[in-house]
Amino acid sequence: MDDLSIRGGQLIDGTGAPGREADVSVSAGRIVAIEPRSARPAHRVVDARGHVVAPGFIDIHTHSDFTLPINPRAESKIRQGVTLEVVGNCGFSVAPALPGRAAMLREYLASSAPWLPFSETTFADYVAAFPPTAVNVILQVGHNTLRLMTAEMESRALTAAELATMERLLAEALAAGAWGLSSGLFTAPGCYADAAEIHALARVLRGHGAAYSSHIRDEANRVGEAVREAIAVAEATGVHVQIAHLKLSGVDNWGGADKLLVEIAAARRRGLAVDCDAYPYDTASNPLRNLFPRWVMDGGIPAMLERLGRADVRARLRADIARDGLNNFGRIPSWDVVRIAVAPNLPEEAGHTLGDIARRRGVEAFDAVCDFVIADRGETRILVTSMSDKDVHAISATPWVTVGSDANSLATSGVTSQGKPHPRSYGTHARLLGPFVRDLGLLTLPAAIHKTTGAAAAALGLTDRGVLREGCWADVAVFEPGRIADRATYDEPHRYAVGVSTVVVNGEVVVDGGDHTGALPGRVVRRS
Repeated sequence: MDDLSIRGGQLIDGTGAPGREADVSVSAGRIVAIEPRSARPAHRVVDARGHVVAPGFIDIHTHSDFTLPINPRAESKIRQGVTLEVVGNCGFSVAPALPGRAAMLREYLASSAPWLPFSETTFADYVAAFPPTAVNVILQVGHNTLRLMTAEMESRALTAAELATMERLLAEALAAGAWGLSSGLFTAPGCYADAAEIHALARVLRGHGAAYSSHIRDEANRVGEAVREAIAVAEATGVHVQIAHLKLSGVDNWGGADKLLVEIAAARRRGLAVDCDAYPYDTASNPLRNLFPRWVMDGGIPAMLERLGRADVRARLRADIARDGLNNFGRIPSWDVVRIAVAPNLPEEAGHTLGDIARRRGVEAFDAVCDFVIADRGETRILVTSMSDKDVHAISATPWVTVGSDANSLATSGVTSQGKPHPRSYGTHARLLGPFVRDLGLLTLPAAIHKTTGAAAAALGLTDRGVLREGCWADVAVFEPGRIADRATYDEPHRYAVGVSTVVVNGEVVVDGGDHTGALPGRVVRRS
């Protein structure tokens, strides 16, 4: 007798093929049969009439390693149908934390992981201690973290000995279960790395059959150059490259999505292993301090805070931003498009724009920004509306662009319910499969499902997840195609998506009738 049978639904298998009527039978965590009108006996039958039965969605770019240890139920993601998250992105990982440097790593990641405890750990110990969760997890090790452990926040090239240390730490993490290396070349200390450093680490990845993902060096005025830098890694080393959250930021760059997509598509046609992901929103999120030119971070957080209090530094900053726009985000209309998401030391300001805060305080906007960074000890996280809908729609409509929320697993209660975070934590996949398919007509439903299931699995090199096929792991999402939608907004971000009725992870029901069962069947997925 099978453990579970999902019957009567429209099966869309994740390959991009049209839907068909078929029932899915599950035993011992895997799919054992897919057939029309199955008569196989099962301990539990899920009635999926009027629903789509799809593979569980893969959130290919997230930062849930900052929240899953304190929110293992992964509420905001699992309720959208997400069954696998790829964490450790943008060069940021919470391991390794070498002896004497855990406090430094905690300070560095405070704007992203304000409530997460940090302690000295090897990557192997980190993997071993990773808690049971509702979703499956793929772990990456962060280049910024490795550089912090090796050369701290120094703006310089690595010595040969330091590069050897980074290569050793990377190899240890890969042997312990890291899927690959992520980089965040847009901010310190990752931005201090040259191509030779990245290529040397990529050769380590190649030797382990591992992959490289990159928050590229610039997503605004030099985005084309930054994309070409990422493609060059694949060309020079043969590793698979994932370009993170593809976008064009800054008003001067709007309208350039088609040109960027053509360039990436040409690399793919040349046979290079290059993929990219995106989220379906015109607003990004980042630590507030990262909007400043990179030189502001030289020497670390304390040095930055001291600098920002000086009039000569502020004058230089004003001039740099007036000339070039914000680091990684380009030119914005005003500080009214920058909203406080989480401010651990000024929690009452969550949801307010920096323009509003400046007017309330009766100071010039730029001074208000600098004052805020100082008062919140560099720990502020913000939202910045820096993209155009036209570009977002063009990127989202591209079938081979996978889907990554760039966000954490959160919940509407508990420690992760604080602040006004980006609604993408609660809505990315539901927004794509609902409004972007149903209302905007950017994609067919099978194409949209393929982006976040089969295409994502192929980009990751997974052969037994991301599609509904006999022998694959039973990660399944059952949803109403006419109802699935995001409900989270910028003003009210802590709102779960609707329309997903059943979610199965490794054969175990985690969402039942729209409610979380409390089950935590997720596991750390390692390279075979």
